[in-house]
Amino acid sequence: MTDHGSGAPALLRRRLAPEAHRGNALHPGAWWVWAIGLGTAASRTTNPLLLGLLIGVAGYVVAARRTSAPWAKSYGAFVKLGLVVIAIRLVFAIVLGSPIPGTHVVVTLPEVPLPDWAKGVRIGGRVTAEGLTFALYDGIRLTGLLICVGAANALASPARLLKSLPGALYEVGVAVVVAMTFAPNLIVDVQRLRAARRLRGRPDRGIRGLLQVGLPVLEGALERSVALAAAMDARGFGRTSPVPAGVRRATSVLTLGGLMGVCLGTYGLLTAQGTSYGLPALIVGLLAALAGLRLGGRRSVRTRYRPDPWGARAWLVAGSGIAVAALMIWATSHDPAALHPGVVPLVAPALPLWPAAAVLLGLLPAFVAPVPPDSARPAAPVPRGTGRRTNPPPTPPGTEPPAPETTEPAPTPRTRPSPAAWRTRPPTAEPTSPRPAPSPTSSEETS
Repeated sequence: MTDHGSGAPALLRRRLAPEAHRGNALHPGAWWVWAIGLGTAASRTTNPLLLGLLIGVAGYVVAARRTSAPWAKSYGAFVKLGLVVIAIRLVFAIVLGSPIPGTHVVVTLPEVPLPDWAKGVRIGGRVTAEGLTFALYDGIRLTGLLICVGAANALASPARLLKSLPGALYEVGVAVVVAMTFAPNLIVDVQRLRAARRLRGRPDRGIRGLLQVGLPVLEGALERSVALAAAMDARGFGRTSPVPAGVRRATSVLTLGGLMGVCLGTYGLLTAQGTSYGLPALIVGLLAALAGLRLGGRRSVRTRYRPDPWGARAWLVAGSGIAVAALMIWATSHDPAALHPGVVPLVAPALPLWPAAAVLLGLLPAFVAPVPPDSARPAAPVPRGTGRRTNPPPTPPGTEPPAPETTEPAPTPRTRPSPAAWRTRPPTAEPTSPRPAPSPTSSEETS
């Protein structure tokens, strides 16, 4: 169970947002829109202070609104993966060099001579502080993107996200959701098996522990795959209705073209050079994809049971992520030096005021999203003195100590059984007395 805080901030969150239930559950697509907005903002800057603020905002929202479901535990794995990415980026900068020139030499490694066709690539050589700083900033940015994706994985239910997909993308959505839930289930299996090995006194670390844990994890994954395939087959997965050939071709062209436009527009928004064409390509791609999905939904014969509504709170959550991305893009065009601190010469990064305020808008879901059921009610305070053994006061000399108080159990209230209980009551066995020995017959007496 997740600790969602205590005190005044937790009380404020509970007053602004109701307890989550089936009727007011937040749409899972809103969490993904919010996370993509934070990821877009992270891709627009290399300022480590802003990136740290973005990572802190994502972590606070996850800590405040994630549940105890298995997929919610994957956030820690994404954080560890981000730290590994930073380490790998620094190792590459040390071993393979950096394109950033610098004058502050940290260490000089032996350089490996390479042939002429590998000109421009070096192994070893000088390692400068400017190159390491540039690699560190770049690694922190990649870590911010990974943590934003991890926040969406921890907050959005994959099953509910699959149910919200259009009918034309149902088959693709099943494959994506199965792939997305593979990592959380794998982490849960590894934690369970490592805990079992520790309880048995067996090693759970190192190469030996990894090899002995890997086989049961693989076996569990295969068992889940077989069970999932059987469940999908039993539910008639893959049924389609007949559609004319012209509608089928138009659907394919619109869907593929629209998705390519969405990918191109998203790439343009995530890169600093694609601001001019990113937004138009994204809008045109979305319109074409929606038209294609609308036509493709005719061949799907599935129905939705109690679909998730897109309410006002979902608009607030998604709008906060979009606002963070839009304001960060605007700040990039107006004050690029504040978002990209220089490394040649080395200068200490400063925290710009307005971009930092824009990033703080991403905290809105922590106050407006419904509170998970397992954390909506705070734990009752323990009475003072409960569980503490107190010694009796000392008795004055010459007096007898008081007798210990005895508490009698409360009488159990008698309930009158209903007439039906008399009919269904089993008959009680009457006590049987031992039968007397039979008296001897006349034949026995004469004999």
